[in-house]
Amino acid sequence: MREIVLDTETTGLDPNTGDRIIEIGCVELINHMPSGETYQQYINPERDMPAESFRIHGLSEAFLADYPVFAEVVDGFLDFIGDDKLVIHNAAFDIKFINAELERLGFAELPMTRAIDTVQIARTRYPGASASLDDLCRRFGVDNTSRTLHGALLDSSLLAKVYIDLIGAREPGFDLAARDTGPVVQAQRRDKVVRPARPHAPSTAELAAHETLVTRLDDPIWQKT
Repeated sequence: MREIVLDTETTGLDPNTGDRIIEIGCVELINHMPSGETYQQYINPERDMPAESFRIHGLSEAFLADYPVFAEVVDGFLDFIGDDKLVIHNAAFDIKFINAELERLGFAELPMTRAIDTVQIARTRYPGASASLDDLCRRFGVDNTSRTLHGALLDSSLLAKVYIDLIGAREPGFDLAARDTGPVVQAQRRDKVVRPARPHAPSTAELAAHETLVTRLDDPIWQKT
């Protein structure tokens, strides 16, 4: 089973007022375990960077100016995520931004049914507790000391570890139900071969053959008295 843990960084909170995606980060999970395959892309938003957003992620307009625009990276991004489930922290936010970018280019939108929202999972599992990524890292002992600023790939990597704990799959090797073991090959049962019982008494030919064999033996033990 393949899942993609995904995060974005943006210029603000609302694509409907002109905010754009500036970074996408993805981590591939196979059977709830990181495969080592990742996707990370900085994107030129073709607009200025508000100061309040810069304080969150530290990505400036000048830094992003030499990176490709979304239209230049969309094919690679869609190829990486394929048709698999998307594990996202506060999925409505990221899906809204991705769909705004896709719609601008005439691509089909991503349905919300593809998203696994870890905020909703955390709120269901720990009602009343904070569901922020930092607090979930602390709850599960995930080291997030490198997260001084938000970063799409960094946050996806942290979320992948949190997600595995949220769904109780830290050791999927011991959870056979969670593993895709492929088709089950049924052992083929052989029909038992029934051999007819031989007659109890030896035939005349068998007795003659036995006598011939005995005469060739030197001092057979059963003839000693």
